[in-house]
Amino acid sequence: MLNSDYALNLEKKIVLVTGGSRGIGKQISLQLALAGAKVYVNYVSSEEKAISCCKEIESGGGNAEAIQFNVADKNQVDIAISNIIKKEGCLDILVNNAGISIDGLSVRCKKEDWDRVINTNLTGTFNCSSKAALFMMKNRSGRIINITSVVGQMGNAGQAAYASSKAGIIGLTKSMAKEFASRGITVNAVAPGFIETEMTDDLSEKRRQIYLDSIPVGRFGKKEEVALAVQYLCSDLAGFITGQILGVNGGMYV
Repeated sequence: MLNSDYALNLEKKIVLVTGGSRGIGKQISLQLALAGAKVYVNYVSSEEKAISCCKEIESGGGNAEAIQFNVADKNQVDIAISNIIKKEGCLDILVNNAGISIDGLSVRCKKEDWDRVINTNLTGTFNCSSKAALFMMKNRSGRIINITSVVGQMGNAGQAAYASSKAGIIGLTKSMAKEFASRGITVNAVAPGFIETEMTDDLSEKRRQIYLDSIPVGRFGKKEEVALAVQYLCSDLAGFITGQILGVNGGMYV
């Protein structure tokens, strides 16, 4: 029988969390470090926040390092992941969390805005996963967890680019899961619903209530709940799970 305390332990694992310096990404970085992993906290421009996240991890006895690169730039991704593997000797877990949203009606969506969202969210996930998988396949072991969204499952008016990118991540997750399973790599996704973040804090009371009315459990989710779902998929307990989309949405999409 598996010992659950041991199975959820990520001690000695090397983890890369893209967009790991703030919001849900930061919480994931904190949680995986708490479980014993060394976490590389990726950022593009928020160096101060990335360093602050690493210091918070280290103050709790964890191990973290900030790493700057743009997930949409394949060359930057290849160099960064190669450097991690060269330094650590491995990359056990990749969490593709980096993402942006530029909202607006689809008929008014500018091509450059569409391209930026797709390139960051979907192509960025592909860039990081395909590079990390090359090493993981040789090592015959690895975990890839992609952060998608309930919006990618059900759509949302005013978020055509974002919803398309997140739906694409679901297809990518399932395809890579089938490609990599025989080499000991699992690929899964977590699809958060409305989570308490800086974005929900800025909502008007009317808009906040509209969103709450759409959630059967009657509240927004917590960043910790998303991070714990990611930790589970990283763990020994999830070794027989691949190609799955784990919804953390309070019943918003069933």
